[in-house]
Amino acid sequence: MDDDPKIREAEDERLINDAFQKLITDYLNSRHRKKTDLITKAFNFAKQAHKGVRRLSGEPYIMHPIAVAQIVCSEIGLGSTSICSALLHDVVEDTDYTVEDIENMFGPKIAQIVDGLTKISGGIFGEKASAQAENFKKLLLTMSEDIRVILIKIADRLHNMRTLDSQPANKQYKIAGETLYIYAPLAHRLGLYKIKSELENLSFKFEHPDEYNSIVRKLEDTQVSRHESFDQFKAPIEEMLQKMGLHYEIRERVKTPYSIWTKMQNKHVTFDEIYDILAVRIIFTPTSRAAETKECFNIYVELCQIYRSHPDRLRDWISHPKSNGYQALHVTLMSKEGHWIEVQIRSDRMDEIAEQGLAAHWKYKEGGEYAEDENELNEWLHTIKEILDDPQPDAMDFLDAIKLNLFSSEIFIFTPKGEIKTMPADCTALDFAFSIHTFLGSHCIGAKVNHKLVPLSHKLQSGDQVEILTSKSQHVQPSWINFVSTAKARSKVMAILRRQSRDIQKAGEEVLDAWLQKNGLEKTQSVIDQLCELHEVPRREPFLQGLGQKTILLGEKDLEVLKGKKSGDGGGASGWRKFVPFVKSSKKKDSENQQPDLFTVPEKFNRKKPIYITDENISQYKFSTCCHPIPGDDVLGYIDNKNQIVIHKRSCSVANKLKTSYGNRILDAKWDMGRTLFFDATIRLGGIDRRGLVHEVTRVISNQLSVDIRRLTFTTEDGVFDGTIDLRVHDRNDVKDIIDKLKEVDDLKEISQIQ
Repeated sequence: MDDDPKIREAEDERLINDAFQKLITDYLNSRHRKKTDLITKAFNFAKQAHKGVRRLSGEPYIMHPIAVAQIVCSEIGLGSTSICSALLHDVVEDTDYTVEDIENMFGPKIAQIVDGLTKISGGIFGEKASAQAENFKKLLLTMSEDIRVILIKIADRLHNMRTLDSQPANKQYKIAGETLYIYAPLAHRLGLYKIKSELENLSFKFEHPDEYNSIVRKLEDTQVSRHESFDQFKAPIEEMLQKMGLHYEIRERVKTPYSIWTKMQNKHVTFDEIYDILAVRIIFTPTSRAAETKECFNIYVELCQIYRSHPDRLRDWISHPKSNGYQALHVTLMSKEGHWIEVQIRSDRMDEIAEQGLAAHWKYKEGGEYAEDENELNEWLHTIKEILDDPQPDAMDFLDAIKLNLFSSEIFIFTPKGEIKTMPADCTALDFAFSIHTFLGSHCIGAKVNHKLVPLSHKLQSGDQVEILTSKSQHVQPSWINFVSTAKARSKVMAILRRQSRDIQKAGEEVLDAWLQKNGLEKTQSVIDQLCELHEVPRREPFLQGLGQKTILLGEKDLEVLKGKKSGDGGGASGWRKFVPFVKSSKKKDSENQQPDLFTVPEKFNRKKPIYITDENISQYKFSTCCHPIPGDDVLGYIDNKNQIVIHKRSCSVANKLKTSYGNRILDAKWDMGRTLFFDATIRLGGIDRRGLVHEVTRVISNQLSVDIRRLTFTTEDGVFDGTIDLRVHDRNDVKDIIDKLKEVDDLKEISQIQ
C-alpha cells in the first residue's frame, strides 16, 4: 500500500528535525565553543543538497550525515568543525556541489576535511585494484594534515556498519572485510576502544551470522553465573577501596563475541573452555593529578594482599603510555573459584581517554571550553607521510605496509644513551636501524643488544638497549625483505631494491633486444609472453630481471617455440600456475592431470546474486590452498584476473585482503552439496600417552563413524603425545561429529581441526 506522499513527507520532516535537535542538544551539553549557527547552516545546506534522495533502507539520505555527525559529537567528542564536516561529507560526492562551493560557504578547513572524505575515481593502482585502496590512500594524505578526517571516516564507517542489513550479501562481505582489516585497527590505534569493539562485532555478525548468534546466546545463558562470580570477586575489593578512602566504581567487563570467537579459532577451544570471558575494571577519582600514578600502584599492592597475582601478567601502561595515549595498570589475579581474572586499574581521566581516545586529550589540555585544533599523534602521522612518499605499486602491498606499522602492539627500546623509542612488537634490529635513519638502515651490518653482538634479523624485546653497527661497504640485500617488519623499513628496502631492480631490468631488456635482433625476430608482446611461459615466469618484469642477472639464458629451445616448432619435451602445460582441484571424487577420475573446465565470469554477470556450489558444478571453481574450504564453511567467491572464481573461507586472512583491495570482485557463495564427494581434512590430537590409545582413536573414526583415515602420525615424548590424522570427509559437520566423539576418549586433552 502506497502512503500519501504528503503524509510521508511530513513524517520524514519530523524524523529529520528530531535527529538534528538531538545533535544540537548533545553539542550544547559538551564543553566545546558553542557554534550552533555554523552547524545549523551546514545541516540546512546538506538537507537541501540531498533532498528527495533515499538510502537503501528507505529512510531520507540526510539521516546518514546526521547520524555520522551524532557519532562524531557524542561518541568521539569532537566539536563544530568536525560536526559540520560530517554533515557535509557526502555533498561533493553525491551532488553537483564542488569542494570550492564548500570552501566559499564554510571556509578552507571544513572544505579540506570534506575533500579528504570524498571518494575519487581513477588512481595509482590501475583498473585491477578496487578504488577502496586508492580512497584509503587519499584519506591518509589528508589525515596527515588533519587527524579529524580519519575520526569522521571511522564515524561514517560505524554508521554504515550499523545499517548494513539493507545491503546484498556480497557488499556486506566487502564492507565487513574492509572494516575488520582497516577501520577497526585504526579505531584501536586512535584509542577508540568502544568503537573498535563495535566495528569488530558488527563485521563478525555479517560474515559469520551463525557463530555470532551462537556466542551471543551462550553469553546470555551464562550471564547469571558470571554475575555471581563478579559479585563474589569484587566484595573484598570494595571493602579494601573503602578503607583507602577512595571514590571508585567497579565495572564488570565481558569479552565481546568477536574476541571470544577469535580466541576459539586461535586456541582451538570451545566456548566452555574460555575462562577469561570476565574482566574487572576499577575506576577511581584520584585525590590530585600528581597523586594519580602513586594511587594506582597503591591499589595494586592492596589487591595482591587479597588475591594471588600472576607474576608474568602485570602490564604497566601508566609509566609507559601507549602511543594512542592509553594508560592503565593491568594485573591478573586468581579468584577463589580458581580462575584467572584480569583487573584494570585506572583513574577517571585515564578511563575517559581509553573510551574516547584522542578527543579526550584536548579536554584535559585546556580548562573550560576547548578547541580541537591540536595534533596529538605527530610521530604516527610522520610515519604515514613516509609511507605515502614512496607509494607501493600494488594495492595489497600498500595496505600491508599501512597495517604493518600503524596497528601493531608496542615495545620499548632504549638507545645507547638511554633514550626510549617506541617500536612495534616483533621488530628486528634492522627495523630499529631504519627507524633512526635510512642511511643507518641501508648500511647496517649488525647490532649490539644489551652489549651482545646479534645479526640484523634478531627480534627485539621490550626493554632491550640497542646499538646499531654500520659499514660503508654494506648495501641493501634482497633477503632483508624477509625479516623487516615495520612499514618504514619495508618501504625503504623495497624502494632501494626497486631502484636496483630497474637497473637490472634495463640490462635484461638490452640482452633481449640483442638476441631478437641477432635471430631476425620482432619484439612484440606476444613474443615476450611466449618466452615468459616457456621459462615459467609469471610476468615480463621478473623475466627481464632474470635475463639481466643471467639466471635466464635464451637458446635454441626458445627459437624453436617462437618459430612455431614443437619444443620436443612432450608438450603439455608447463604453466607455472597449473590448477589441480583438491576435491577428490569417490567415483573414478578420467585423468589425474586433466584440466577442469573452469567457469569464466561473463561481462554482464549479476554480482549481487549468490553463486551455488553443487556436486555437478564444483569443478568449475578454483578452491584456494591457503584456507582449504570444505562444504559447511562460511565461504565467498573472488573473481580473479582471468575472470575465474576462487572460493575462500570468509575468515581467511588472504580473503580479508581481497575484500579490502578488490571489494568489487567479491561474490556471495553458498554450498548446495549432496554427500557424494570427499574432501581432505586434518585433525590434531594431543594428550597423555597410554597403551591402546591409537587403536581406540582409529576405532571411533573408522567403525563408529565410517570415515576413511588416509594418514596417521603420532609422536610421543615423556608420556605426552602429539598427532595428526588426515581424513576423507563430506563436509564440516563430519569434522564436528568426529571431534565431538573423540572428546569422549579418555586421556585425549586437545582436539582441533588444522585449517
